[in-house]
Amino acid sequence: MPITLPRSLPAFDVLDREGVMVIGEDGAARQDIRPLRIALLNLMPMKIATETQFARLIGATPLQIDLTLIRMTEHQSRHTAPEHMEAFYQPFQKVRDQRFDGLIVTGSPIEHLDYDEVSYWDEMREVMDWTQTHVHRTFGVCWGGMAMAWHFHRVAKHLLPAKHFGCDRARVEVPDSPWLRGFSDDAMVPVSRWTELRRGELEAKGLRILLESERTGPCLVEDAGHRALYVFNHFEYDTDTLKREYDRDVANGTPVEIPYGYYTDDDPSLPPVNRWRSHGHLLYGNWINEIYQTTPYDTALIGTHSHRMGEGPVPL
Repeated sequence: MPITLPRSLPAFDVLDREGVMVIGEDGAARQDIRPLRIALLNLMPMKIATETQFARLIGATPLQIDLTLIRMTEHQSRHTAPEHMEAFYQPFQKVRDQRFDGLIVTGSPIEHLDYDEVSYWDEMREVMDWTQTHVHRTFGVCWGGMAMAWHFHRVAKHLLPAKHFGCDRARVEVPDSPWLRGFSDDAMVPVSRWTELRRGELEAKGLRILLESERTGPCLVEDAGHRALYVFNHFEYDTDTLKREYDRDVANGTPVEIPYGYYTDDDPSLPPVNRWRSHGHLLYGNWINEIYQTTPYDTALIGTHSHRMGEGPVPL
């Protein structure tokens, strides 16, 4: 089954050409099933690229997905046209009374800031608390995952002496985890961050590390108590995402290392090779499948006492 997107959203044509099953809102309304309601809180500057990346991953499952794009209420995007934001995004305060089967919170290039220095931090805290009463499962990505680990557990992010930038192999720590069904013993994943969360501090709070790298540390973490996953790297990246970041820094004269493990023979004159796409689809497909298996059919039950205690959810 397809992912439901507005036909005028740029991601619709991109994914349709790639063979991803997409369907317009009118067609979805004629199908006699309840689609999964997945929201994307998009904190990245380049909104269109990011929404396309995540729509590609969650739209690759055999389930119908109803995707809602969310932005912070007062924060204005400087890199995406206001017309696009007005047409396709809803401010959080407008959707806060709705319930969702899943929420993805993206990263944001604000790692250098303390959380309290982030202009929308108060509303972000509100969003994270809201997930416990209005969202069945949450997926925090990079800064989004770090913010959730800090908010719920006070696990601090630590500034790195040099940026983790490239493609890294993360080994599977929990082979029988339902989130890692179909994974190889390790998985290649793009990394682009200036901060890290440390294994001992995560485990001290009862968080379970599912993927970890010797070079870049914890990659994927399960927070069962908050029905959440935190991934600090970027399975959603396009083949050329790191290349565009590298080329931008070179053009700006910013000191930057060649992203490791990314180009053939570490030669930036050669095209990069995508070695993470299959594991990205597995991870997000497993997440969607787990949501499908456990979310209440009646969305009004999401976040209720019986849902939180595991007494109410039944498969769709």
